[in-house]
Amino acid sequence: MASMRDIKRRKESIQSTQQITKAMKLVSTVKLQRAKVRAEGAKPYFNKMYATVHSILEKSGNIDHQYLKHNGSDMKGVIVVTSNRGLAGGYNNNVVKLLADSGLSKDQVQVYGIGKKGVDGLAHRGYKIVADESDIINEPLFADAIIIGKTLLDAYSAGEIGEIYLAYTNFKNTVVHEPRLLKLLPIETEEVDEASKEMQSIGHKQDQGQPEEENSRKAAPMNYEPEAEEALDLLVPKYINSIIFGSFIEAVASENGARMQAMDAATSNAEEMISSLSLAYNRARQGAITQELTEIISGAEALN
Repeated sequence: MASMRDIKRRKESIQSTQQITKAMKLVSTVKLQRAKVRAEGAKPYFNKMYATVHSILEKSGNIDHQYLKHNGSDMKGVIVVTSNRGLAGGYNNNVVKLLADSGLSKDQVQVYGIGKKGVDGLAHRGYKIVADESDIINEPLFADAIIIGKTLLDAYSAGEIGEIYLAYTNFKNTVVHEPRLLKLLPIETEEVDEASKEMQSIGHKQDQGQPEEENSRKAAPMNYEPEAEEALDLLVPKYINSIIFGSFIEAVASENGARMQAMDAATSNAEEMISSLSLAYNRARQGAITQELTEIISGAEALN
């Protein structure tokens, strides 16, 4: 059985750790509030961008464009968005595990890392890291998304990669964060149909109550001016950059939400451990007092 001194030292150590976890929880809560407002404000725009581009392609028929067909390369460029810091529960590991369990061959994946934890985790699993832009996630800007998007589009156009994916954590609410793997390019007909069904529920309430004329206009064939190729050369990069930047914003909110939950759980666990140690300390103290009294009484009887 541990001595009273050992129990007291252990209790003081846990109390110090609890103060740290409380402070980290408060900091994460403040950061979460800012990130949550930003993520919830930007989500409608990025959802609409995603749905609009897929809707345009769905109504465009068969267009021969470099972004809509395979270029022959088997390599896959994956943007992996995690964080630079730990102590966020399973936030970082969930994204790493998502890619590892995605079915994509490790030998055919080129990782463009945003966040040291994801880069380290995937490098440890044997993935090839072709770019490490971890500093971006500290204060993500749209200009950063443009640079990343251009890098991958240039690699796609040059035939270095044949597909572009995005792995990040989707922010649903304060306690729900969903790891997600999106295929950005090439956009195929089957994916357009699935995306349209997925986004249909998002815009369903908005479509209710609209005139039939407006709904029928949405189903009309897509016309391009001057040419479809020129329009897609401008539209697709904006679509890629917007989705990447949206993933940055949601990832930051998810990270702070996950860290807040992790620190709250750690604080609660520390409280339970302190209670258990306090009980053990009191029992040891009571036992020491009882033993001392017994020795005193035995000594007094011996003298008599």
